[in-house]
Amino acid sequence: MSSRPAFVVMGVVNVTPDSFSDGGRYLDRRAAVEHGLELVAQGAAIVDVGGESTRPGAEPVPEAEELARVLPVIRGLADARPRARISVDTAKAAVAAAALEAGAEIVNDVTALRGDPEMAGVIARAGAGCCLMHMRGEPRTMQIDPRYDDVVGEVREFLAERLRFAVRQGIDPEGIMLDPGIGFGKTTEHNLELIAGLGELAELGRPVLVGTSRKSFLGRLTGRQDPSERLAGTIATCVMAFERGASVFRVHDVAPVRDALQVAAATVAPRWRTTSSTR
Repeated sequence: MSSRPAFVVMGVVNVTPDSFSDGGRYLDRRAAVEHGLELVAQGAAIVDVGGESTRPGAEPVPEAEELARVLPVIRGLADARPRARISVDTAKAAVAAAALEAGAEIVNDVTALRGDPEMAGVIARAGAGCCLMHMRGEPRTMQIDPRYDDVVGEVREFLAERLRFAVRQGIDPEGIMLDPGIGFGKTTEHNLELIAGLGELAELGRPVLVGTSRKSFLGRLTGRQDPSERLAGTIATCVMAFERGASVFRVHDVAPVRDALQVAAATVAPRWRTTSSTR
């Protein structure tokens, strides 16, 4: 008998001055570590530490600056031995390698191993997990007139190819997550189509990660211009994504999203058990 897979909440720690929602709040090492540990206390099973903003229009950060931002935070979290895994949100192989040595276990690469030719080897040699995300273009250009003939089909094809590539490079498939890249080179309509079609991505056989937290398309739908006021929209999209097969949720507001997903899991699971038991 099959059962619904458990969900995982990934808490966001942005060590950046310019992230769209919490830029500048956690530049101080102590504040960032304390925030990460608080997210763990709220139920985050993964803490994702990033030192380079990937919001629309964001400029690249030099490698040395990104290292200076994330390594002290990752070391601080690792030294605290939280009941959670540490992820580094980076597209640079050198940053990933240093972060993995400092205590991270997962590399969250928004370029899906395309941004740095050394990235796949770094992850494979470390035996680390990774997240492969779909993004059209780069942060500076991705929201300039994005177009698709079939957004769900095209994203699925891309992620399937990236998954095959990662496995060929020696990355353990059991440690790979797939992210459709909500808000990365997509319109509001594209984002909604992807959420509705997540079941097709789940068919690839790897955990699907969804990151809708506080994003601008939620503001366009609700009229909430302040990202911190988009919690209700975040919860709605996470619950819908869970029902359609997503199992990893990257969010800023861990506790309320976790509560909502626990209720959703309790509601959805019986239906799945009934369905599987009649096959």
